[in-house]
Amino acid sequence: MSNAKFEIKHLFNVEDWVCVVSGGGTGIGLMISQAFANNGARVYILGRRENVLQKTAQSHGGNLLHPKGQIIPVVCDITDKNSIQQAVDHIAAKEDHVDVLVNNSGVSQGSSEVEKGDESAHDLHKELWSESFQDWEDVYRTNVIGHFFTTVGFIPLLTAAQKARPNHTAGVINISSMSGITRTSQHHFKYNISKSASIQLNNLLAQELRRNAVNIRVNSIAPGIFPSEMTTNDSDEHNKSKIDTEDFGAKKGIPAGRAGSDEDMAQAALLLAVNQYAYGQTLAIEGGYLLEHP
Repeated sequence: MSNAKFEIKHLFNVEDWVCVVSGGGTGIGLMISQAFANNGARVYILGRRENVLQKTAQSHGGNLLHPKGQIIPVVCDITDKNSIQQAVDHIAAKEDHVDVLVNNSGVSQGSSEVEKGDESAHDLHKELWSESFQDWEDVYRTNVIGHFFTTVGFIPLLTAAQKARPNHTAGVINISSMSGITRTSQHHFKYNISKSASIQLNNLLAQELRRNAVNIRVNSIAPGIFPSEMTTNDSDEHNKSKIDTEDFGAKKGIPAGRAGSDEDMAQAALLLAVNQYAYGQTLAIEGGYLLEHP
C-alpha cells in the first residue's frame, strides 16, 4: 500500500483539474495546454485571435488521449482589464474554482543589431536611439502588466481550489524567459528587460499570495529557445511551429544541441502544477544555454 503513492498516475495527476492558459493557442502555451488536457484537465485557452483559438480546439481538442480532457477557447486580451474580467466571469459561470493559471502570453518588438563587438560609438548610438518608446511600452504592457492583472483577476477562483480538494493549493505559473536571466541583450533589450521584470513580478506575487488567507503557489518557468511564432514567425495548419535547422544547437550555443521540445515544456509545467511544495521558484528549462551565455 505504501508504494502506491509513487505511481506516475498519482504523482502527476491533473484529472478533473481546471486550467487556464493565456496564449494557449500556439507555441509554448499550446504545449502546456496539451500537457494538461491529455491528462484529463479542462483547459481554457485565452488569446486575442478567436480564429487561432478555435483552430487549436479543433486540431488538438478533438483527439485527446484522456476522455475527460478538454481544450476550450476564450477570447481575451490580457492588456485590457475589462477583457480579463470578462474571461474570469465566463469561466466562473462554468467552474467554481481554477487549479492552475499559466500566464504565457508574450510579445517581442523588433531587434537591435548590437553585440557584434566592432560597433563604433556612433553606430551603437544610432542603432539604439532608433528604438521607440511605444514599442518598449507595448512589450512591457503584455509581458509584465498583463501577467499581473490576469493573476489578480483569477485570485478568487484560484483560492477556491482549496475547497475543491483537501490538502490542495492552486498554482500560478508565469512563463518568463532565460532572456530575463542572461546578461546579454540577445539583440532585443526591451524583451529581455521585460522578462527580468517578469521574474521579479513572480517573486513578489509568490510572496504576497502565499499568505494563509489566499494560499496560492506562484512559480515561473524560464524557457530557452522553443519553437513558437515568436521564434519562427510562423505556425502550421495545426498552430504548431518548427525549428528544423540541423546545426541549430551549435549555432546558438546550446549544450543540449537542439531547441526545446513539446515534451520538455510539458514536463516542466506538470511539475510546477502538481508539486504542492514548490513556492516562488523560477525553473530555467533552456538546454544549458545559460552556461554558455551567463
